[in-house]
Amino acid sequence: MSKPSDGKSLLASSLTIRKISLKITQSAIKNHRVGKTPNTGYYPVMDDAVGYFDEMTGAGQTRRKAYRDYGDWIDEQDIKQLRRKSAEAENFFRRTGITFNVYGAAEAAERLIPFDIVPRIISGREWNKIARGIEQRVRAINAFLYDIYHRQEILRAGRIPLELIANNNAFLPQMIGVSPPRNVYTHIVGVDIVRTGEDEIYVLEDNARTPSGVSYMLENRETMLQMFPELFSKIRVKSVSDYPDNLRRSLSECAPERISEKPTIAVLTPGINNSAYFEHSFLADQMGAELVEGHDLRVDNGRIAMRTTQGFEPVDVIYRRIDDEYLDPLNFRSDSLLGVPGLLDVYRAGGVTIANAPGTGLADDKAIYSYLPDIVEFYTGEAPLLKNVPTWRCSEPSSLSYVIEHIEELVVKEVHGSGGYGLLVGPTSSKREIRRFLKKLKSRPGNYIAQPTLALSTVPILTREGLAPRHVDLRPFALVTPDQIRISPGGLTRVALKKGSLVVNSSQGGGTKDTWVLDQ
Repeated sequence: MSKPSDGKSLLASSLTIRKISLKITQSAIKNHRVGKTPNTGYYPVMDDAVGYFDEMTGAGQTRRKAYRDYGDWIDEQDIKQLRRKSAEAENFFRRTGITFNVYGAAEAAERLIPFDIVPRIISGREWNKIARGIEQRVRAINAFLYDIYHRQEILRAGRIPLELIANNNAFLPQMIGVSPPRNVYTHIVGVDIVRTGEDEIYVLEDNARTPSGVSYMLENRETMLQMFPELFSKIRVKSVSDYPDNLRRSLSECAPERISEKPTIAVLTPGINNSAYFEHSFLADQMGAELVEGHDLRVDNGRIAMRTTQGFEPVDVIYRRIDDEYLDPLNFRSDSLLGVPGLLDVYRAGGVTIANAPGTGLADDKAIYSYLPDIVEFYTGEAPLLKNVPTWRCSEPSSLSYVIEHIEELVVKEVHGSGGYGLLVGPTSSKREIRRFLKKLKSRPGNYIAQPTLALSTVPILTREGLAPRHVDLRPFALVTPDQIRISPGGLTRVALKKGSLVVNSSQGGGTKDTWVLDQ
């Protein structure tokens, strides 16, 4: 199996993706019809949809099977009434406090997350394929992390370069030889999925450290149930409401082995100014767990104890929403005021479970991502069920030369970047933006990877003129225990609300929508 950054094989893979996009474009142009369905005007303007696979209509204007019942319903709706429903949903989000923070945006640090009332619909057959691929991938990631911090057999076998681990900021030498309770590293995993065609599904990246967004998945569904109860009686949609119970159950099953009674679970948050604080408090409330900050915890007789009105009480499982470097000022950053002094020592002694385990950020690294096909094959003995996007590792001179030469065609990302920050989308960037980015790329090439600009699929959103296509991705969430991987049906669909934009992150102008997996 060729490495993803092998020049010829990577170029071939990239050309394959471009051929797929070209076929979609040709088909869309051939089958393009400008028309309106009753009242809603489905896709009255197609100029921003040509060339992309549309999940509602496919390559033409015939509705795909998954959308037929919904399409029949929306054909009968009045556009003004739908807009009123959209305003109601926005008011619901505002009353509930469903917000996120934008770092560096002093004029509006806390914002209402945009929500679109048109659901993204996935058939049961499509979902089963995605879920099997996610389960395989998550098992491989957990096995990889255990191996890297123990025997390092994959390095001995030469399947991954040693320097990719040794020089990686996410690799924690403090975790070498440490076995987490129940040998689970990645208790909660978010896998970002994109689609380019009817049967073309790719993993864009893995989120194995502190994946966020599940609260929006749950609130999106609750909002849709309130806005359109008649739809859920008409269309059989798999429920996601059991996620908090499954999260608590999964965390409990990964508690230290000496815990025989019901484990005490706490959600460790950096505080109210964190961009995902709504989610921290929401999940703690939904699980019936304690929401704590670092100053609420201390080491007490070899265990972690939590401040309560009755004094300090032991904590068995910490669902941390703090990055590794801030977890413990005695073992990591000494200036951290967010963590708990001595927490890592208690963890290494088996006195507490930390979810996700320290050091799991290694699997978030986008250079490691490029080796995931090898990782899956090495630990499972199987070919990957879900494909990676071809990736150039800019740390390699030949790949760097290619990326510099073709940067206007590529998406270039920081290996530890998130939230849509630190990336360049070549086809939509100005020459000035590209020149600036090239300076950063050349000064620190090992900090970047590059990928082809995929023809991301589109789904409809509600606009003032009617329905219009916008690009989307999908983040399903997997919960891991020693014996089982539970995957919520659907996940969080993020949508680029700006016409023509490929960036779906809420911090970059994107929004969310409810994801329906059909019960058939």
